[in-house]
Amino acid sequence: MDYENLQTEFEDGILVVKINREKALNALNKQTMLEIRYLFEAHAPDLDGLKGVIVTGAGEKAFVAGADIKEFEGLDRKAAQALAKNGQDIFFLIENFAKPVVAAVNGYALGGGCELAMACHMRVAGEKARFGQPEVNLGLIAGYGGTQRLTQLIGKAKSMELHLTGDMLNAEDAYRLGLVNYVVPKGEEIAKAKEIIEKTAGKAPVAIAKAIKAINAHFNEGKQAYKTEHELFGALIETDDFKEGVNAFVEKRKANFTGK
Repeated sequence: MDYENLQTEFEDGILVVKINREKALNALNKQTMLEIRYLFEAHAPDLDGLKGVIVTGAGEKAFVAGADIKEFEGLDRKAAQALAKNGQDIFFLIENFAKPVVAAVNGYALGGGCELAMACHMRVAGEKARFGQPEVNLGLIAGYGGTQRLTQLIGKAKSMELHLTGDMLNAEDAYRLGLVNYVVPKGEEIAKAKEIIEKTAGKAPVAIAKAIKAINAHFNEGKQAYKTEHELFGALIETDDFKEGVNAFVEKRKANFTGK
């Protein structure tokens, strides 16, 4: 696929994906969502030596300021439900991606933009970043997973407040509440995200993928996630990476993981 609204750069094993609709504050229209689906479904998985993915926005003002509201006009109930379900499915691709995905939030992350950031495994916020789910101002609610992921990340009471008031969080408050992992000076978001991915790249790739799966199982399977955890733990015991990790530990050297 030739991208219209995404810019990608693959260097040293890290794929940087930039939502590139700066004049529209990088709003998520149908074409952009289609391209995000393709990227996480087909493009990124086929990259040799991929360590992880960074998602960011073009320009200095917005990460993604929301969905493209103009495309909501004229929708009936069935079409609106299909739109939301499609968005959820695309963001599940990100959430369940087998390599680390880090959002480098360089400005406003509102509505669908906040939902996109929350679908990533980790979030680095620039000091001017702002987060929110202001859909009630339009007579709507979040539809791409925002009611669920914001509650998972910061708890019911504060999630309820933000969804019902439409208020925004600044970067420091987002960090204090656990919505973001780091706050950095403006312009250093991608560098910090790369630092995180480089740190994970030194670990066993199969274990990274299984950890992502096990952690996500907590929210999808409830108490049954413990079963998922012990099954994945058992599967990892039989991998070459486990054997290499143990040998390296005993021999007091750095492990050379192969992803097998």
